[in-house]
Amino acid sequence: MIYFDNAATSWPKPPGVVEAMTHFLEQVGANPGRSGHRLSLEAGRIVYEARELVATLFNASDPMRVVFGANATDGLNLALCGYLRGGDHVVTSSMEHNSVMRPLRALANRQESRAIELTVVPCSPQGFLRAEDLEAALRPNTAMIVLNHASNVCGTLLPVREAGTIARRHGCLLLVDAAQTAGAYPIDLEADQIDLLAFTGHKAMGGPMGTGGLVIGERVNLDRLSPLKRGGTGSRSEREEQPDFLPDAFESGTANAVGLAGLAAGVRWVLERGVDAIRQHEIARTRQLIAGLQEIDGVTVYGGLDAARQTATVSFTISEMEPSEVGLRLDDEYEILCRVGLHCAPAAHKTLGTFPKGTVRFAPGAFSTAEDVSRAVQAVREIAGGD
Repeated sequence: MIYFDNAATSWPKPPGVVEAMTHFLEQVGANPGRSGHRLSLEAGRIVYEARELVATLFNASDPMRVVFGANATDGLNLALCGYLRGGDHVVTSSMEHNSVMRPLRALANRQESRAIELTVVPCSPQGFLRAEDLEAALRPNTAMIVLNHASNVCGTLLPVREAGTIARRHGCLLLVDAAQTAGAYPIDLEADQIDLLAFTGHKAMGGPMGTGGLVIGERVNLDRLSPLKRGGTGSRSEREEQPDFLPDAFESGTANAVGLAGLAAGVRWVLERGVDAIRQHEIARTRQLIAGLQEIDGVTVYGGLDAARQTATVSFTISEMEPSEVGLRLDDEYEILCRVGLHCAPAAHKTLGTFPKGTVRFAPGAFSTAEDVSRAVQAVREIAGGD
């Protein structure tokens, strides 16, 4: 079996992830931060270790600015719905996932006095965004620029570092959706000038589902960022008001400690192997995949077609065939697992010209081999009738 669905969820997980989760369930098991006994303290230590490792991965200044949630969607909703106010202007791109577009549309469609203003900057048909077009869209009331770091449809990288410079020049914040890049592409909050970074643990960071969150930079006004939920935090229990300090202000309810144990193990593996090494491995697989698919008659590959300017996510179609049929045959006949359709990103597919049918998406990962890619290309060739 060839697993080419890493853009949705990475698999297999790095060595140590399952063991870390099993250890937590069998040897720890207690609620972190809620009690003073040894097992609760150990659970709290494991959660804090995960916080430290995530901060190290992204070069965040303070581990306490890493706010955990269930996924990148949690982080994006906290940043968007917790920070933006009526009358704020937001600039985003036409390559965004619905985890960005749906909250923004909801905020833009509120009653007039509470609604935000929204500008969606068109990207090229290959999914690229020009920094000058982004800057031209800003207004005096622009509060935030929101960009995905890389498309979940075709892997195209957006100019995040340039956007950070633009945001500082105009006095607004930059929110980055790093669901596709965290763990597979270098991210440096300081160098990239990122103010808010939404991440998910279950993709290239190597962790399990149900882990992710938001990293909050120093430029963010915490008085303006409102929690989306309030409740027990294990701190300031004598008060009925929500704590106002990080990360407790935004982490109500019992943490997914067993998941965070797994996330810590996944991120530790990423750091030990090195993000740059993972990146070079995926560039090699992506270059091989694009070249192989482009040689097949009837196959159209989407995006920039440059492995150095994208992640290991490649979308294609076969003429006269529905993506769903291709995906089913890849699974049934060749044991190649991929994703088909619109990938929760209709705006991106409209930009690429693949709406409403979508594409077939191959997403090799850190454990994919050259042989995996060769077999997948041959399978597409046979399905397309080229062999």
